Amino acid sequence: MAEYSPPTAHARNRKSRGLFDWRSLRLVVLGTVAILFVSSCAGYRLGPPSGLSARAKTVYVATFVNKTLEPRLSEAVTQALRKRLSQEGTFRLVTRGAADIVVSGTLTRYDRQAVAYEYRDVITARDFEATATAHVVAKPTTGGAPLVDCEVRGRATYRIGADQTTSERLALPALADDLARRVAGLLTDGVW
Repeated sequence: MAEYSPPTAHARNRKSRGLFDWRSLRLVVLGTVAILFVSSCAGYRLGPPSGLSARAKTVYVATFVNKTLEPRLSEAVTQALRKRLSQEGTFRLVTRGAADIVVSGTLTRYDRQAVAYEYRDVITARDFEATATAHVVAKPTTGGAPLVDCEVRGRATYRIGADQTTSERLALPALADDLARRVAGLLTDGVW
């Protein structure tokens, strides 16, 4: 009778693998994931989406003309647009003189509308939405067709506090910032 001898380690590993070599499969999967991860960023490019190099063009933002009945709106919008363009980095902001692009605008409309009312009281408004509309024109100083010539609308929602006037005045920077964000988006995203 033949003596039983336990299988060697090599024979055990060969039997346990079956049809697949799990270690090899794991390496293939990890390699594929790594290649997909690295190649997914291959189309990303740094800098402005319009294709210009950062701060290659200069822009001057003229004070917006206010044709609404809301005081201090033009100053808030002009300041917010200057701040937004300065932070965004596509353009170099200049105060006067030799700018490549001049941005000007006219605030044509300011409205507020109740959007929420007090519980069990359909007359007393609790939240308002303020909207401001501006006609914005961005022209190159060299002449030619305007780069941007359109109506832009900004909005902000605010809650009525002790009095409506103070609440509205406190919501003015948020409204100006939303309008400035939309105008800056038109300039930097290269719609023109």
